[in-house]
Amino acid sequence: MLSKVVSKEEALSKIHDGQTIMFGDWHGEFAADEIIDGMLEKGVKDIHAIAVSAGMPDQGVGKLIREKRVKTLVTTHIALNPLARDQMFAGELDIEFCPQGTWSERIRCGGAGLGGCLTPTGVGTEVENGKQKLTINGKEYLLEMPLHADVSLIKATKADTAGNLYFHLNSRATNSTMAFAGDFVIAEVEEVVEVGELGPEEIHVPAPIVDMVYVRTGEKRPLCPMWQRAKAKAEAKAREKAEGGNK
Repeated sequence: MLSKVVSKEEALSKIHDGQTIMFGDWHGEFAADEIIDGMLEKGVKDIHAIAVSAGMPDQGVGKLIREKRVKTLVTTHIALNPLARDQMFAGELDIEFCPQGTWSERIRCGGAGLGGCLTPTGVGTEVENGKQKLTINGKEYLLEMPLHADVSLIKATKADTAGNLYFHLNSRATNSTMAFAGDFVIAEVEEVVEVGELGPEEIHVPAPIVDMVYVRTGEKRPLCPMWQRAKAKAEAKAREKAEGGNK
């Protein structure tokens, strides 16, 4: 079976100026950071980004926003990245805000080939501006259009050489949904194994969906930065408790 494992340079060859790119990182926590760093080095710009948030200035899509490489952003909030707020108010970054449930469903529609979804969320608010409104059985709904990308850039815990992907716990987040909504799917992973080493119940995104697999060469992150901080805090508290009990 043909291996989909590639170098960072091969992965970056599929990423260009002006593309619509989905970023699976959850506020920068589950990010394909090495490929994103490569995008910065390559000089990729005018990106039309789709991400659950604007990330943080030093994590995920937030790094591209920091360097003003993102032209538009479809997202649910930008609270963790003050640079995105500043660029929005300065007219440098065009942001479309979308309620998170609606945002997720629009991506699912994009992956399933559906024409959109109906939701009552946003009716009677500024969210409905410019959108078609339908009344069904006496209730008003907004027609939300699907989201689709040229490239879906996702981060998985493990892949086999064929491209089957596994996500540890909630690192799956929006990654698996985005994988179906991109014309070309690149996965950055912590570890790669041979075909057959992932059990059927471990395969969260099947191989036919994935085009390229890149294995991180730098720091491994079996736990995202947020979990690493929480783990360190819990361990420190446990040590303090143990030391206090020994006195």
